[in-house]
Amino acid sequence: MQAALAAMAAHSVILSAYSSHTLFSQIQTPITHPTLHSSFHGVSLKVPVKSQSQSISVAAAPKPLTVVAATKKAVAVLKGNSSVEGVATLTQEDDGPTTVNVRITGLTPGPHGFHLHEFGDTTNGCISTGAHFNPQSLTHGAPEDEIRHAGDLGNIVANADGVAEATIVDSQIPLTGPNAVIGRALVVHELEDDLGKGRHELSLSTGNAGGRLACGKQEI
Repeated sequence: MQAALAAMAAHSVILSAYSSHTLFSQIQTPITHPTLHSSFHGVSLKVPVKSQSQSISVAAAPKPLTVVAATKKAVAVLKGNSSVEGVATLTQEDDGPTTVNVRITGLTPGPHGFHLHEFGDTTNGCISTGAHFNPQSLTHGAPEDEIRHAGDLGNIVANADGVAEATIVDSQIPLTGPNAVIGRALVVHELEDDLGKGRHELSLSTGNAGGRLACGKQEI
């Protein structure tokens, strides 16, 4: 009996040792795990890139200002009690001289006095347009004279058909300012203007140009 108990005790010790060794071995052995592979491989970031056509704008240097000439215009339609009639167009660039383009029909062939008068009033025909436009109170003369009325535009010459066409450039009949001629009348006369050089008593006032055949107020 004692021998049997001794044998059982020995067997228990052996089993205990084996179990402890096995447990210890399991503890000492590093635990390996299967390699973990993430399905997340990162995000592809796309940075928008401008095409070559979309170049970076650079502020351009300011361009110099261009001053455009201001053109002023006026028109006068000339009519009278006779068959004489016509149109005069006046233009002026900035403060430069005024250009008068005139065409009148129904005249007798030859030169005719052509003047700017002080009023645009034609209620009593051309007689109500007053005297020559004369803001400086000078005597009558030729367009090229230093002493002249501002309204002294000389003569226009009618051809054999009675048509007079002329271009007159003058610096004393501006379309703006204190001596502006807008609203005043252009008058074509019966006779030749002697330009203040004749011996007639009217030479220094009217150029002895005779009656007023047709007139017209200048309007814009």
